[in-house]
Amino acid sequence: MIEKVHQYNLGNEKVVEKLIMEEDVNVIHMIFNKGEGLPEHFANAYVQMIVMRGTLSIQLDDQDNHKYQKGTILQIPFKTKMNVRNQDDETLELMVVKVFTEQMK
Repeated sequence: MIEKVHQYNLGNEKVVEKLIMEEDVNVIHMIFNKGEGLPEHFANAYVQMIVMRGTLSIQLDDQDNHKYQKGTILQIPFKTKMNVRNQDDETLELMVVKVFTEQMK
């Protein structure tokens, strides 16, 4: 078999699962219920957040909180401060793709 196959959680419980962790690219699947999210942190790569279900509440650097619905892809620059939360009733599901460049290594 040439391809690698990765399965991700299809449930509703909180999960942060690292699916692909290569040198230049990471793919992380996340599920958060209301009130859950990530600790505030700085992006360690160029980040693409794909909102697959629910509504993402995110504050970047000193901006106000913004909300993004399923079907949205956010591109977030390297070293951006991020505060990622689910502030809504519906379960939030994200696929996060991190791209690392030579300058980051």
